[in-house]
Amino acid sequence: MKKYLVRSGMLPEYSYNEFDILDRDRFGSNNGNLVYQYSVIRTLMNENVEIYSDEYSTNPDRAEEINEKYDAYIIPLADALRDNFIPHLKNYTKLIKRLTIPVVVIGVGLKAPYNYDVTKGFKFDKEVKEFISAVLEKSNIIGLRGQITGDYLTYLGFKPEKDFTVIGCPSMYAFGREIKLKPININEESLISLNASNIVTEEVMQFLTNIATEFPNYYFIPQSYREFLLNYFGFGSIKNVVPSFPQNVKSKFYKEGRVKYFLNVPTWFQYASEASLSIGTRLHGNIVATINGTPSITIVSDARMRELALYHGLPSITPADITEHTDLKKLINEIDFKEVETIQPKRFDHFIDFLNKNKLEHIYKRDKNRKDAPLDTIMEKIYYHEPITTITKISEEEIGKRLTVGYEIYKQREERLRNKRVRQLQSELNNLKNKLKK
Repeated sequence: MKKYLVRSGMLPEYSYNEFDILDRDRFGSNNGNLVYQYSVIRTLMNENVEIYSDEYSTNPDRAEEINEKYDAYIIPLADALRDNFIPHLKNYTKLIKRLTIPVVVIGVGLKAPYNYDVTKGFKFDKEVKEFISAVLEKSNIIGLRGQITGDYLTYLGFKPEKDFTVIGCPSMYAFGREIKLKPININEESLISLNASNIVTEEVMQFLTNIATEFPNYYFIPQSYREFLLNYFGFGSIKNVVPSFPQNVKSKFYKEGRVKYFLNVPTWFQYASEASLSIGTRLHGNIVATINGTPSITIVSDARMRELALYHGLPSITPADITEHTDLKKLINEIDFKEVETIQPKRFDHFIDFLNKNKLEHIYKRDKNRKDAPLDTIMEKIYYHEPITTITKISEEEIGKRLTVGYEIYKQREERLRNKRVRQLQSELNNLKNKLKK
């Protein structure tokens, strides 16, 4: 039996309640991470493979333990080539260099402005080059999220189809080779799923708000951990966003109780399958709808979304396509929803070829059209906790529970994090002192 260690904050066969999530952020700050991690685990877990979570640890000192316990280290990544992820990337580089087992990176991408010229480089070029080089010493080829990231790695000196290949986002392959969208037929009773990231423009946010007014059976689906806390406790606000973004509980979506924050994949998938349409600037919010048969429209605002929408043929527009007069029904008639269905088999086959090149076990070895998976059987027996409802729409008893039990757990977590940060700073200070002495 092979044992694969997978980068994730939680395994899909475990169900955590709100207190578990308050005690520890198992989402990596964004519950969209659950989706592509679920897809990778569902694909790799079979009769010959057990999957374990690294719980987002990047500690290089774990190398000996990992070498002893596991047969491969699988690292699914989103837009990890970005400024604020570089400290983690440097730790991964140190860790990977100490490993003796195969290391496979699945789906890493670049975060950059929409039309940025990647040949100008970034201030983190050196760290990215070191990370990619370390991974290539432990695997045959790296999987990228899109062509823009491929152009960037080419600029850094790596070779297309030798060092890396574009595989898109693994979340698109959660259920295999085929995607079939249901017909779009919306009316005032239709369930419309809305989503928005903190970089959404005022015009786009106003458009989404207008949809919520026209279609009262809507839900807004946040993804960030900070939004989870806002929805759960009801105080605080989301900073550095446009005025109409749902930044506090006084905002329309929260006041109307039309916000859901999902704690796991199954309940999110069930909700998405029941919606008539998903629209917004959250890539994984719309991918969840797509893989569950619901049409979606992604409003593409940067390079990471642009390359994935192009690669997968996701129905998409840009913020420039939206004005104060944009009408949703008219927009639906102008968009091609079929390309994502047409292109899926080819993209899936290439993804499987990538796994084979890296000699990974997976459930599609004998049949690329397989529908079931061992993970499905496991998850069918588990109770998954319902999404978090806005605090403005729950009972007084439940509010009291959140503001006493829940808040105490959260305070203890924050104290642990502060103490950890103090220890890190003290260690850095001691290292600097030692260097000065030398």
